[in-house]
Amino acid sequence: MLTPEGSNMRILGVDPALTTTGYGLIDCIDNHLQLVEAGIIKTSPRNNLTIRLEKIHRGISILLKDTRPDCMVLEKLYAHYRHPTTAFILGEARGVICLASAQAKVPLIEYPATRVKKAIVGRGLAPKYQIQAMVAKILMIDNPPKYSDVTDALALAIAHTYFMRVNKQGYINK
Repeated sequence: MLTPEGSNMRILGVDPALTTTGYGLIDCIDNHLQLVEAGIIKTSPRNNLTIRLEKIHRGISILLKDTRPDCMVLEKLYAHYRHPTTAFILGEARGVICLASAQAKVPLIEYPATRVKKAIVGRGLAPKYQIQAMVAKILMIDNPPKYSDVTDALALAIAHTYFMRVNKQGYINK
């Protein structure tokens, strides 16, 4: 999603997970980033899968309705062959998040985690603490978020603004 030079954009980053889904909402106003809201949607492992997925869907749907972002940015699914069950569970959480985006008619953008890390820190395999420190610095937050899920969600939103700028300058956005 591209916007004209100097326009404002509200971006919702979401780091999907079954137990703790992080989200971060930022405003990009004339290329200045401002934190609007950030938090988590937490589910209990004691509940069955359908209850947990419904809670994530409802939480994202309410967030989209209340905050009205111009787009939602989600991390692309990456699955390690040694952990296929984890990939399936993450895929189900991502699925209800994608559904909420479609129902709210909010454009969905996806980026690989390594690309986001490279945009934020300069290294595609940067550790969580480096992402957390850079996100806090970029958004001028004194106390970084407690959950790395929130930091990752904010990193997705921030990286999207970088990729939009690069695209506007005529570079390929892949």
